Amino acid sequence: MASAPGSVRVRFAPSPTGKLHIGGLRTALYNYLFARRHGGEFLLRIEDTDQARYVEDAEEDLIDALQWAGLSYDEGPGVDGPHAPYHQSERAGRYRAFAEQLVDAGCAYYAFDTEEEIEAMRRRLREAGEDAPAYDASTRGRMKNSLTLSDAEVQQRLDDGAEHVVRLKVPTSETVHFEDVIRGHVSFDTDGLDDQVLMKSDGLPTYHLANVVDDHQMGITHVIRGEEWLSSTPKHMLMYDAFGWEPPTMAHLPLIMSPQGGKLSKRDAETLGVPVHVTDYREAGYEPEALVNFLALLGWNPGTEQELFTLDALVDAFSLDRVGASGVQFDIDKLNWFNEQHIHRLSVDALVDRARPHVQAEGYAVSDERLSDICELLQERIQRVSEIATDNRYFFEDPESYEEKGVEKRWKDDSADLLTAYADRLEALDGFDVDDIETVLRDLAEDEDVGAGRVIHPTRLAVSGRTYGPGLFSMMAVVGKDACIRRMRRAATALG
Repeated sequence: MASAPGSVRVRFAPSPTGKLHIGGLRTALYNYLFARRHGGEFLLRIEDTDQARYVEDAEEDLIDALQWAGLSYDEGPGVDGPHAPYHQSERAGRYRAFAEQLVDAGCAYYAFDTEEEIEAMRRRLREAGEDAPAYDASTRGRMKNSLTLSDAEVQQRLDDGAEHVVRLKVPTSETVHFEDVIRGHVSFDTDGLDDQVLMKSDGLPTYHLANVVDDHQMGITHVIRGEEWLSSTPKHMLMYDAFGWEPPTMAHLPLIMSPQGGKLSKRDAETLGVPVHVTDYREAGYEPEALVNFLALLGWNPGTEQELFTLDALVDAFSLDRVGASGVQFDIDKLNWFNEQHIHRLSVDALVDRARPHVQAEGYAVSDERLSDICELLQERIQRVSEIATDNRYFFEDPESYEEKGVEKRWKDDSADLLTAYADRLEALDGFDVDDIETVLRDLAEDEDVGAGRVIHPTRLAVSGRTYGPGLFSMMAVVGKDACIRRMRRAATALG
């Protein structure tokens, strides 16, 4: 079933070789935004023909990542459409015929060389001074293939089931031209291209053949993918031309660069604390809306000063012609800022829902009402939702220690007496709201002829174990009367 003329159809086509890279999520996002912006379809296709690199659970990880980010696809695994199946391994039977069509047209050939014979060729050329020897127009005439063997011998080998591959026959001394939405006019000299393997000896296609065939059969109108595939595009264009098919519009996205330069890699996660997998950001407590917002601007410029976008707002604003060609440096501090801003925009109820798993993971039991009070108090002070449970434990348990520098600076000779007197007065209260807590403290300070800070600072240390946090009186009201009095008396004894 062909797609409607003029309708936009794009695909995200990852290989299940590991967890989804943050760059992969950006590629999926740009495809999604482009499709939604133009009222088109966004497909997910799993390119799983490389069995040697297949990783179990990788597909589940990438589908979970897309769902978490809110990038729903219109066709793909679990969402059947007219172009199913969406796993290339399940489409394997159809590629051989297309490879043989290229052979019959003189645009591809059978190659029977063993790995040892190919390596011997490369070694010979390296010894002769070639830096990057390849199986190409300059070497294929001395190799064991259907260009050098007789037709009868080729047919006999095929009939005998001899192990072989199908290679693209790249023409010599030609230039392949195409227009890239992001990079403009692009050209490649064919003398710099190798004779790419299209069908492997195991009978499965390589990425290159399967990619071209599937994009054509699925009616893909725009191929939006990473810059690393730019050098493969001339080979794809040669195949489109050989098949007589109209190629899709190409758009190759800029690389995401490490803060220290070079492509963002696993090493950056180890040395710079910059995770490379979407799962890592999810587990670290980043908001999906914030990560999506950040990634959208990592290569695309809206043309305005606006930085904060919802997914729907990104759809309305996105255009490929505002995507730059230069690599873009990953800035974890900027991502943290985006995360903070998106947390601020959540409703308290939504924040409670997102905080609950983190609170439970730390082993704390708390009612929705109390967790709502905690979230409301901390919402403007956190960068990640997980911090509610990990960095503000004093809301859930008594502090085990006191900030050392805070004690040196804030704990005075009269602090224990003032704290004990404050605890006694709080205990006599019938209620325990913010106004009562503040009134009692200020009355005590006046009666003892000291500044209010003389009571405020040791009280904060006693209740939270540290010298910073939300407003003291609001914090105490949420911590609760019994816990505050218990902590104040313990600190008076412990710190003396």
